[in-house]
Amino acid sequence: MFFNKKKVTFGRHETFQLRYSWLTKGVQEFTKDPHIFTSDEATVKLGVGKNMVNSIRYWLLATQILEQSKGEYSLTPVGQVIFGDNGFDVYLEDEATIWLIHWLLASNPTMATSWYWYFNYFHKPEFSHKDVLDNLHNFAKRKIISKFSVNTLKKDVDILLRMYSQSKINTRQAIEDSLDSPLSLLNLISHLPNSKSYYSFPEDRNKIPLGIFGFAVMSIFQQIQIPAIPIENLMYMKGNQPALGAIFRMTESAFIAKLEQLTRYIPNLLEIRENAGIHQLHLLVEAKTCDPMEYLQKHYTNTQQRVAA
Repeated sequence: MFFNKKKVTFGRHETFQLRYSWLTKGVQEFTKDPHIFTSDEATVKLGVGKNMVNSIRYWLLATQILEQSKGEYSLTPVGQVIFGDNGFDVYLEDEATIWLIHWLLASNPTMATSWYWYFNYFHKPEFSHKDVLDNLHNFAKRKIISKFSVNTLKKDVDILLRMYSQSKINTRQAIEDSLDSPLSLLNLISHLPNSKSYYSFPEDRNKIPLGIFGFAVMSIFQQIQIPAIPIENLMYMKGNQPALGAIFRMTESAFIAKLEQLTRYIPNLLEIRENAGIHQLHLLVEAKTCDPMEYLQKHYTNTQQRVAA
């Protein structure tokens, strides 16, 4: 969750954007065979080419559904809860899961460095592909120690913009290549009309469920292990901590209103206080005991109960 200039990743997606079925299919096959991504049968079982197998593995790691330790892969707790056996939303039927995937991707500087940079650092409301690439390149030159190529950064920008913006009709484009990523549903990046440029404005984002928002807030508290965070630090990029308001592209007023709603969503966990003119979000339990999964459990349980009714 915290940026480390020595631990970055560029261009591991094999130039394929995240597709609808990939997380589901990847987890299903991984559950059957934890070595599926290095297996000779991977292309047959996953139904894709070899490069796509590598891409599926990358997106599972980038979205924090899988994690790797000492060469072995395992499902993360959130991966298990959403996509595992009896998972809450295996087939991405709830838009909340798309917001969750977005948060997990944009708050992962180690495996999705370009995504982390774009949503935390890049705030230009109207921009071209070149604007994004130039700014990412400048960031990489200043902040990153390991070697990288501009061409690799360009591939990341290509995929990032394609993933988040809804595709234009292009009769020369292969059908598979024109299929939108689920992240395009969030409308965080859009094409400017009659232009090759894009726009991304802060908005109210009322559709972001409190359960997903609360998961993100609690994830930050869990990582930094302190009892209070200035709301400004949650809204804007400060140091190496991900900026919740920036990642969700929210206006200040909508962000504060969402935090106020969150304090009532699960009582006795969070509280907004003012001290010396600084508004802070306070954690009312010990940081080491806070559990982001509690917010996911509440959202999906409530959703399932509404559907059943």
